[in-house]
This record gives sequence, C-alpha cells and structure tokens, in this order.
Amino acid sequence: MNITFEAADKVNGLMTITVEKEDYQQEVDKTLKDYRKRANVPGFRPGQAPMGMIKRQFGTSVKVDVVNKLLGEKLYGYVRENKIQMLGEPLPCEDQVPQDFEKDETLTFKFDIAVAPEFEAKLSGKDKVDYYNITVDDKLIDQQVDMYASRAGQYEKVEAYDAEQRDMLKGDLREVDGTIEVADAVLMPQYIKVDDQKKLFDGSKLGDVITWNPRKAYPESDVEVSSLMKIDKSQVAEHTGDFTYQITEISRFVKAEVNQQLFDQTFGEGAVKDEKEFRQKIADQIGQQLKTDSDYKFLQDVRAYLEKKVGDLVFPEALLKRVMLQNNKDKGADFVEKNFEGSIKELKWHLIKEQLVEAQGIKVDDDDLKGIAKEAARAQFAQYGMSNVPEEYLDNYAQEMLKKRENVDGLVDRAVDVKLTAALKGVVKLNEKSISLEDFQKMLQEK
Repeated sequence: MNITFEAADKVNGLMTITVEKEDYQQEVDKTLKDYRKRANVPGFRPGQAPMGMIKRQFGTSVKVDVVNKLLGEKLYGYVRENKIQMLGEPLPCEDQVPQDFEKDETLTFKFDIAVAPEFEAKLSGKDKVDYYNITVDDKLIDQQVDMYASRAGQYEKVEAYDAEQRDMLKGDLREVDGTIEVADAVLMPQYIKVDDQKKLFDGSKLGDVITWNPRKAYPESDVEVSSLMKIDKSQVAEHTGDFTYQITEISRFVKAEVNQQLFDQTFGEGAVKDEKEFRQKIADQIGQQLKTDSDYKFLQDVRAYLEKKVGDLVFPEALLKRVMLQNNKDKGADFVEKNFEGSIKELKWHLIKEQLVEAQGIKVDDDDLKGIAKEAARAQFAQYGMSNVPEEYLDNYAQEMLKKRENVDGLVDRAVDVKLTAALKGVVKLNEKSISLEDFQKMLQEK
C-alpha cells in the first residue's frame, strides 16, 4: 500500500492511496471461508458449497467491504500520525476514476482533504478583557422574596370581590333564554376582554347575581366561552344571549408571610433564623446565578477579542461547501449558501477554542460531567422555587441525565466552557466593571 499527501496550498490537500492485492486478499479469503461455513446453498450440505460458487456470488462485495474498511483505517491513521488538522470528512476526488473491483487487483483512490489554516491564538497577562460583576441590589432580593412568598401562598375565602386582588369566583351559570346551566363555573373577571362586561362584576359580593353576556365578554375567544359553558367550540355561535351568574364562592390568593415557616420551607428547617439571614441567603443564591451569566459574557468577550486578534483566516471554501452539502443532502445547495458564512464563523471559533483548551490543559472527566449535570438539575429545580433539594435527589437526577446520549455532548461542551472560563480568568488581565442586572441584560440584547 502506498499513501501520498500533496497540498496544492495550505488548506487544500489531495491524498492518494494505492491498494495492492496483497493488502486485502488475505482478509477477503478469510471472510469468504466464513461465508462458506454459514452458506445455505440448495443442493449442498451446510458448509459444503464449492468455494468457486461462493467467490462468484460474494467475492466482489466482500472485496469492496474489505477495501473500504482498510481505506478508512489507513486514511485516518495517516492523518493522525502526520498531525494533519482535517476539517470535516475526506471526500472522493471529483476526477476520481471509477474502480473496477471485479477485475482490477491494484486499486487507486484519491481524496480531497480540507485542512485547517495555520494560526496562533495566545492569551497572556498583557491581554485585557472586560469582566462584568452584576450587582445584587435590594430590588433583586425583594423580587426573589416576593417569588418565594407567592409560591408558598394559598387561596382564602372572602366575602366581596376585588379586581385589584385578582380574586377567583365560583358560581352557578345559567342561560337566560336557553338551556345551559353550569354549576360551580369558575371565573376570573379581570381576564374578561371587554371593559363594560368586566365592570359588571365590580363590587359584587357572595350571593349576588350578575347578568352578563359571555360571548360579548370574550368576542375573539370561542375556546374560553366553550370552556366556561362546558360545550363544544362549534356550538358557541348558538349561545350569544345573556347569562346570569350567581356567586357562591370568592377566593383570594394571599402570599405567605415572611416568617420562620417560609424560611424553613425555602432553605430547609433551621438553615435560616431570621429575615436578615433569609435575605443574605437569597443574595448569595442570586450572586451565584449571576456569576454564571458574568462568566458566559466573559467567554463571549474572549471570543470576540481573539477573533479580532487572529484576524481573517483563509479556509478551503469550495471544499468545505462540498462537505457541508454532503452532510445536508436533504436541504440542498441553497441551504449551504445561506448558512455557509455562519458556519465558517463558528468553525473559526472552534479552532481558536481548541488551541485555548490545549494550552490550558483542559480535560473533562466523569466527575466534571456529573458536577455539571447536578448544577443543571439544581437550576431546573430552582425555577420551581425548590432551593433545598437534597443532594441524593440531585445525584439521581444527574445520573438519569447522563444516561441519555443526547444530553452528554451538551454537558461535555458546558464542562469545557466552565473549566476554560475559570482558567482564562487567571490568564488575562480582567477589566472588572460593576453593572446592574437591567443594564447587563440590555447589553446582551444589544449584542
């Protein structure tokens, strides 16, 4: 076997692989013998069919399989040994002469290889990158306290309806000139779309009877009307007249008091002893969450800084478009043209990031993945106000995440980003800036 690699320029390579009969014949013969042992040919006992018949029937397809496997092993082995930074997959050369596997003993294959451009992405203490420390102010803490109090709140029975309190009514709904009657119909008047219908409920009390028109109240939502009347949406047009609604129950949502019960429910029994500690615990929690946002912005700024520092790179565009088309056959050439520029931009960052990861010696192990999965689980529980989830539940949740292959690649990328960010914060000079969350979010939107 002979392998040669020629580079027309620094980013376009041509690999030629010549395969001789002695390179594949032994494996072909071995495979055909195995076929013969298993072959069930009419007129012959199992394993006794003539080898000549087996060769005529399977010889060419076995040769194709053996040669293709050999090509893959040798091609990728050559790339690794010679440290060729190949982009995408090798593609058969467009002027490749078709090989006659049935007749030819010596086979020659040519592959176009897209090679990454040569460049150097280095960072040191001479490089200055912005780092935004998001301020945890009283407003943020108040919002979080209010959220916990709301989550722990409950509905209480009251005597009079108050639109400002977003009260919920329960009552008996009856059609004035029809047959519809619905007991215990639930209604929240503040969501009525038309003001004159909404105002009919103002100041109402337990036992009051309000005459109103559901169809006029929700002129553009047959779904809400059908749900209230307990009828099919197609029947709504048959019931456009007035209805009475007798209030049998008024419920008002009341937030939980900020007291020891809320402290225990939020962070675990005895973890917080007073409101000051409660607010501090919340501040620490918010600060940790915002640090993740700050780190994300920092890595984005590192990316922008290095992309500018590295400058424009020359890529084998024609070949990469072929690779992209090969990987998106169902989407066609228009898709490639539309998305190629963005793909090249991401490829450039990928190559820069590879150099950074190697320079910082970043490695990701099972413990790193489990840690990232646990943080993802913790964040997910936190969205539902569950901030004191036991470690064993987080461990189990993380293990389930890691069992799904579709989750693992994303977790690996996240683990690399976390470790790389931490490392680079110790390499470059941080230009630290304090910023409010509102201004930080505006800045991200503008970017």
